[in-house]
Amino acid sequence: MFNLFFITTFLLLTQAQASPQLIDVAQIDQRFNFDIVYATPNNFIKEKVYPLARCLIRKEVAGMLQKAQTYLDAHHKGYTLLFKDCYRPEHVQFKMWEVVKNTPQQKYVANPNTKTGSVHNYAAAVDVTLTDKTGHEVDMGTKHDHLGALSEIRYEEKHLKEGKLTHAQIAHRKILRDAMTKGGKFKTIRTEWWHFDAWQGQELRRRYKKLDIPLTVKISK
Repeated sequence: MFNLFFITTFLLLTQAQASPQLIDVAQIDQRFNFDIVYATPNNFIKEKVYPLARCLIRKEVAGMLQKAQTYLDAHHKGYTLLFKDCYRPEHVQFKMWEVVKNTPQQKYVANPNTKTGSVHNYAAAVDVTLTDKTGHEVDMGTKHDHLGALSEIRYEEKHLKEGKLTHAQIAHRKILRDAMTKGGKFKTIRTEWWHFDAWQGQELRRRYKKLDIPLTVKISK
């Protein structure tokens, strides 16, 4: 009897730990805005790859997003986070990779065959921009999934000198980075101004595993 009880309890605990605690970001702050591009054909793949427009994220990451918005409220009044992509099922990452593999654009898409793959697949990354006090999306110089040098943080000053980006566009990017890195404690990547990771590399893999559960999964409120 004891052994059966122990085994049953162990299995239940294991299942509970294996079940990811995902949060629907729309439930965090009613002011948040969403334009989930992969639920439309308006993306670099040119087709709809999500069954619905939904922004899911790990519970811990949800708290970081709240802090990023609080930072905006305190230091950059009138700006609100606008989400373009959140959790991404792993099978979609493979589809994206096939589109760019062996092209100049492949450095802008995480290879799902590597040890870490995409942080989106762990529900620990967001693609995000800003809306202003009028509710309009701000000008960042490129659209969210522009796979080219104009999207790269490291080249912003170079592009400013060349007239490819304006002072206002770079100022908007810096406001976004300020809120996400100082307020939310997210990490940037050098190739995409819109992409922010909660954790990266070994620390990410220690905390979470990649997911391929459907975006239609039921989330507890």
